[in-house]
Amino acid sequence: MSNAPMLSIIVPMFNEADVLTAFFERLQASLRAVTPNYEVICLNDGSTDTTLSQLRAFAQQDERIKIINLSRNFGKEIALSAGFDFSSGNAVIPIDADLQDPPEYIPKMVQKWQAGAKVVLARRRDRSSDTWLKRMTARYAYWVFSKLTKPAIPSNVGDFRLLDRVVVEALKQLPERNRFMKGLFSWVGFEAVTIEYDRESRNAGTTSWNYWKLWNFTLDGITSFSSLPLRIWTYLGLSMSMLAFGYFCLILIKTAFYGVDVPGYASLISVMLFFHGILLIGLGVIGEYIGRIFMEVKNRPLYLVAEQIGFESNSERHDPADIESLGADDNAAKTASGLPPQRSVSSL
Repeated sequence: MSNAPMLSIIVPMFNEADVLTAFFERLQASLRAVTPNYEVICLNDGSTDTTLSQLRAFAQQDERIKIINLSRNFGKEIALSAGFDFSSGNAVIPIDADLQDPPEYIPKMVQKWQAGAKVVLARRRDRSSDTWLKRMTARYAYWVFSKLTKPAIPSNVGDFRLLDRVVVEALKQLPERNRFMKGLFSWVGFEAVTIEYDRESRNAGTTSWNYWKLWNFTLDGITSFSSLPLRIWTYLGLSMSMLAFGYFCLILIKTAFYGVDVPGYASLISVMLFFHGILLIGLGVIGEYIGRIFMEVKNRPLYLVAEQIGFESNSERHDPADIESLGADDNAAKTASGLPPQRSVSSL
């Protein structure tokens, strides 16, 4: 990529109309302090407000702002993956548009990258802008990840980070549909350094994040990178079987010495309900893994692109017909084209 930009900024967006003006002002000011050779790839992830129309206006003012309009809302993890596919910079930085991750730290991240780091992590030093409940749930989520997933996921590190082109190409080789990006970032490895920053309050608008999404996010992270929950139920089943056998032996001895004794009905029902509950929970854990297998084997495109804006100068890389035709090619052709094997993206 001799004519590739130095930096690619990836920005997933869902109903961010209220914050776009402030975001681009601060982002462009930070990027100008580093290099004029950059691109900002905005992923419109099914926004229902004026986000897309505002993005069109910004793209007309600055050709370095490019837009990928996804056909519907695919979720932030998929939008990030699309951004990596369409990026061409020597280094790539994902960032949210809500300005909780300050763009002013980009020059410092670039300095670390130019000093030789392949990955520059941005760790949240101060999260006082978040509610107490959100800080606590995030802390426990990261604790669970650290105990159950391999490799370990750095605590208080979000998607805001710098990735060298070598790391981005490695990420593009990972074909799974259930995308837990924080885990994928850790899985590919590479030399990483960390900077710290204070997390700001959301600049405008309201977040679509809630605790139900956090719960599903945690489940995705655990089931995508650990089989330990399945192993736990194997050990739990073995323990219960040994306990039941011991109790059976106790009943035999008691009957042999004291005769037949009729136990209480309430205690019997309680034990039955307890063990049935254990069985149902175990089936639920298995079902989580089977559901993810089901999503993977369907082999659907990771996302669909309704429209591309600003990629005309690089059409040989992002031409819709070329991308769509990848679905019919074999893995070798996909690898040669720069897209990962068994992973398809389509344009409408």
